[in-house]
Amino acid sequence: MYEQQQRSDTGPQGGVEHGPLAGFTVGVTAARRAEELGALLQRRGAVVLHAPALRIVPLADDGELLAATKELIDQAPDVVVATTAIGFRGWIEAADGWGLGEQLLARLGGVELLARGPKVKGAVRAAGLTEEWSPSSESMAEVLDRLLEEGVEGRRIAVQLHGEPLPGFVESLRAAGAEVVGVPVYRWMPPEDVSPLDRLLDAAVSRGLDAITFTSAPAAASLLSRAERRGLLPELLAALHHDVLPACVGPVTALPLQAQGVDTVSPERFRLGPLVQLLCQELPGRARALPIAGHRVEIRGHAVLVDGCLKPVPPAGMSLLRALTRRPGWVVPRSDLLRALPGAGRDEHAVETAMARLRTALGAPKLIQTVVKRGYRLALDPAADAKYADD
Repeated sequence: MYEQQQRSDTGPQGGVEHGPLAGFTVGVTAARRAEELGALLQRRGAVVLHAPALRIVPLADDGELLAATKELIDQAPDVVVATTAIGFRGWIEAADGWGLGEQLLARLGGVELLARGPKVKGAVRAAGLTEEWSPSSESMAEVLDRLLEEGVEGRRIAVQLHGEPLPGFVESLRAAGAEVVGVPVYRWMPPEDVSPLDRLLDAAVSRGLDAITFTSAPAAASLLSRAERRGLLPELLAALHHDVLPACVGPVTALPLQAQGVDTVSPERFRLGPLVQLLCQELPGRARALPIAGHRVEIRGHAVLVDGCLKPVPPAGMSLLRALTRRPGWVVPRSDLLRALPGAGRDEHAVETAMARLRTALGAPKLIQTVVKRGYRLALDPAADAKYADD
């Protein structure tokens, strides 16, 4: 696991320079291309918590792939469907390692080769092959439609599996009379060390994350499975329903979450860049903004924007601030604030200490008013105060 801290450069008004994701913490479950995704998020200001939910079995060590490769060389398929670039390249490389590379390429060169999307097309051509067709949508549903329109009865179709479910794809082909041969180019396994995944899970349940990203369906299924094994599945689902945004790179990735009734967000283009851009839109839009004491205050996951300047806030201070914003402008008793502090015990002096640090972090002490012998309240501007009083 790694955690990437956001920048702490001082801006022109004494705040912290920030990107659109500053003040938010994003979980990354990817096993592959995690560094790339983490860097994209960090450059936009996020703190990143990485915990690979899976590991990939090396291709050359996978006996199932070797057996499938030999079978296809011995008995030619009519159609081969290539689904991922990394999987197709790995298949060719593994075959080379087994001394079967030339035979496999010769066999693939004599069949109808379909490539799902431009990246797969690039991998096919890099191997010296030419695809017969590739859908513009990068959708397996479009590939299926084409095959069924052509007619598949009595045809032998090899499908490069890639560790993710292909809902209805194989079943539809077989129902239409095709013989389908699965080519398992790599397999997902649970991580050898589950402690980073447990830390990410704990952070999600405690609302220490603002979003979790998923780039494969097995990763989503693995996180859910680990939560269930630890007895935390109801708590995780509650967090994903209300407070922690589940962001998936595409609709297939979202299937395990949607099966649990969790609504997810996905970009229109199933790529890491658009996924990060989607978070840049979604997370700031979920942050609460209030007019307080003549300032615009936006409350994010672990920081606050005061008139556009980022103010990092300690965890205890964020707990107090969230308690105050549940009923903006209303007095919150010290006893209620004490209960909001994690591990504070029974001493109300802890509230005063945390409140002093919160005011210092915000840089505008008048944002929070002390109400003698009662507690504290946000100093909402008069118009806003009336609005929230009516609610």
